[in-house]
Amino acid sequence: MTDRYDDKLLDHFSHPRNVGQIEDADGVGQIGDSRCGDMVKVWIKVGDDRITDVKFRAFGCPAAIATSSAMTELAVGKSLDEAAEITDDVVAQAVGGLSPDKAHCSNLGAAALYEAIMNYVVRSVERGRVGCIASEA
Repeated sequence: MTDRYDDKLLDHFSHPRNVGQIEDADGVGQIGDSRCGDMVKVWIKVGDDRITDVKFRAFGCPAAIATSSAMTELAVGKSLDEAAEITDDVVAQAVGGLSPDKAHCSNLGAAALYEAIMNYVVRSVERGRVGCIASEA
């Protein structure tokens, strides 16, 4: 891919999906640091071991925002196990690919989602409600 962004990426950047936060989130994950670079924070709601809602806030380049938006669309409706397997490559493909210098941006949304899922699992174990991922441990 050249330095020009794909139309899919530009659409997600210009019209990001699922921006915001969930006040009563079941899991929260954050990757990066807004003080020195790109940062993504993800909130998830879970029902019957499936992600029923996901929101994000991102600070960073267009690719970081667009890939976080795409990640939310990929995650909603997935089981926790399926969502935990969303990789940076899958996210990059969802926005039409990324140039090598922007490939790291696709890691942010997927990694923050994984952290939110793990946060949900830890909270569930602490409450005595073991989810599907935790039951396999």
